[in-house]
Amino acid sequence: MTDSHSDRHVGEHHDHHDHSGHGHDDHSGHGHDDHSGHDHSGHGGHDHSHDLRGASKRSLVIALVLIASFMFAEVIGGILSGSLALLSDAGHMITDAASIALALFAMKVAERPPSAERTFGYRRAEVLAAMLNALSLWLIAAWVLFEAYHRLQDVPEIEGGLMLVVGILGLLVNVAAAWVLHRSSKHSMNVEGALRHVMADLMGSVGVVISGILIVTLNWTIIDPILSVLIAALVAHSSWSLTVKVFKVLLEGVPDHIDVYRLCSEMEDVEGVTLIHDVHVWTISSGLEALTGHVLIDPSFEGDTEALLRELRRIAHEDFGIDHVTIQVEETVEGCTEDHHVGHLLARSRPLG
Repeated sequence: MTDSHSDRHVGEHHDHHDHSGHGHDDHSGHGHDDHSGHDHSGHGGHDHSHDLRGASKRSLVIALVLIASFMFAEVIGGILSGSLALLSDAGHMITDAASIALALFAMKVAERPPSAERTFGYRRAEVLAAMLNALSLWLIAAWVLFEAYHRLQDVPEIEGGLMLVVGILGLLVNVAAAWVLHRSSKHSMNVEGALRHVMADLMGSVGVVISGILIVTLNWTIIDPILSVLIAALVAHSSWSLTVKVFKVLLEGVPDHIDVYRLCSEMEDVEGVTLIHDVHVWTISSGLEALTGHVLIDPSFEGDTEALLRELRRIAHEDFGIDHVTIQVEETVEGCTEDHHVGHLLARSRPLG
């Protein structure tokens, strides 16, 4: 993406715009009767989005088959060997299957079409599934810590050989499932939630293998609950970033990959635009961002308003990847009671920190 302002100071103000003639400090009014046009754009990139969703669904199905086919063997192996690390890994593999099934269910629900009552459809179902998967990882980590505490008080006998064999097989299955899910997780928060479960299970499998080796060679059975504590801590840590990302979407924060300061700056550089204000940018669901804003046009502008709108759409869609764009064009600041925040005027690009 080309940034025409990259060589300017991050704190440079928008002095090149003349707001004096529009009463910028008087944003208590905005003449809705003076709209010169409305623009709604949200159809670009739908085919690409559909392809990504199809790939995500295939990845989830393959991963579910891999995990479900092995989890029963791991449960039996954990019971026979007496290994907490293996049992916790087996328990987490069951939750892996459940998390993937939940992701697939959410994806199916999200495909339901919009309606007059639910104008964005059910796309947020995938975000809710990701939230449940993230929070369930914390519950799993708490359970493993609880069990490890009791095992440290009374270390049981463990069949290291069986534990090692099952652990290696589980590791191979988790590596395969993680590899399948990794590519799709970049485009779907829903798939990322399932991947976090698989990665946590993969770490558990590594712990099982290490425990098995030490028990077989040194008969050091206490390593089993010790590594379980370490795995629980790693699981909680790895799920934190997903938890933060999900709650940011639910709170309708600006997506991390969109610099709203630069977006507004580039729009205001379009000939005829004096100011863009009341800007809202948020994520509806993974891969579907939305923008709404009011554009104040210079009353003396004699150009083609439709061409101006097309250029603003192009900036939002092509330069910033926003598919759902709604722009309200105005020539006055009278009569509107909306909160016309203009915090983007403080900088031409997102401030560091």
